[in-house]
Amino acid sequence: MFDKRADLAGPGIGDYEELEKILPQDYISLLSPKDTQKAIFAAKNFIEKHLCKDLNLMMATVPLIVDSESGVNDYLDRDGSRTPVQFHISNDRDKHPVVAQIVQAATKWKRLALKRFDLQAGEGLCTDMRAVRKDYFLDHDHSAYVDQWDWEQAIHFYDRDLEFLKHTVQAIWQVLVDAEEFLQDLFPQLKTSQYPNLPKRLTFLHAEDILDMYPDLPRKQRETAVLEQCRAVFIIGIGWTLKDGYPHEMRAADYDDWVTETRSIDGRPCHGLNGDILVWNPVTRRRHELSSMGIRVNGDSLKKQLELTGQLDFLKYPYHQAILHNQVPLSIGGGIGQARTLMLLLRKAHLGEVTVSVWPKILKEICARKNIHVLE
Repeated sequence: MFDKRADLAGPGIGDYEELEKILPQDYISLLSPKDTQKAIFAAKNFIEKHLCKDLNLMMATVPLIVDSESGVNDYLDRDGSRTPVQFHISNDRDKHPVVAQIVQAATKWKRLALKRFDLQAGEGLCTDMRAVRKDYFLDHDHSAYVDQWDWEQAIHFYDRDLEFLKHTVQAIWQVLVDAEEFLQDLFPQLKTSQYPNLPKRLTFLHAEDILDMYPDLPRKQRETAVLEQCRAVFIIGIGWTLKDGYPHEMRAADYDDWVTETRSIDGRPCHGLNGDILVWNPVTRRRHELSSMGIRVNGDSLKKQLELTGQLDFLKYPYHQAILHNQVPLSIGGGIGQARTLMLLLRKAHLGEVTVSVWPKILKEICARKNIHVLE
């Protein structure tokens, strides 16, 4: 039996000896460094334009830092393992100081912004979000510097169901499939039989289904086993405790709704109105997460999830009070990893080939031996 508890910790491989074995042995970049930069911005413009068009979103500014007392920063999980970078702003010789945090994700801020910008049901916003996540293990697809298309859409109360979630996910997937075709028209060398294109449609599976399929495997190995068959999946219900006593993955209790009961295709009771898009990456030959998203908590599901996670003290924060008192719109939203998406579409072996960040010396040495050149 594998250790499922260890698999619930923060992301990353966690061992550089293991990483060296995993990275491809025969890697050659299909694009030059110059063409890579051109392709990055062509892809960014295409994806932003079509996300906004297809989901009725507008581009909006987004914070890099927030006040620690606001409760707006995202803690990503519920075990306290990933905490934000925090610093003191003395301001007026400490007469009016501010304790600030660097954003880890803009999940909560976006929902408040829907009200601030007076966006109605069916309207939303998209941001070119930047964040710092200092507690990641830095490997081939995790960086301390994070860039995402963080988006949020106001919805009607009757849209809080599984079919609406699936419809939205498929619309996002179509944008990514179209972006791949667009890039291959611009850079024909990206189209090669060595790396098959994305499937036209996603496979939707509940976390509960996947556990039934592979009851003895921990989460990442269950995902790998599914992706070897389907190549692209949306896993529903991230955060709900499954029948083996563990959630599929730890998920914060105060943004996505993972407690609401739903039904599988065959009518079995399941849980959750959220999920992750994962694909099989033919370059790294590994599971590759692109996006986390979901219908957001309402007052009832917020209280239930905070009670289940022992975090009812969060209800003191202005953000949580706003949800309890229906002062912010009901919404659906998520984050699409920019560097992760670009890494996949441009057939790169390492996140550092499409984003500039800091990398430990050992990782840079491993990459250099494998003809992988990370940006600094």
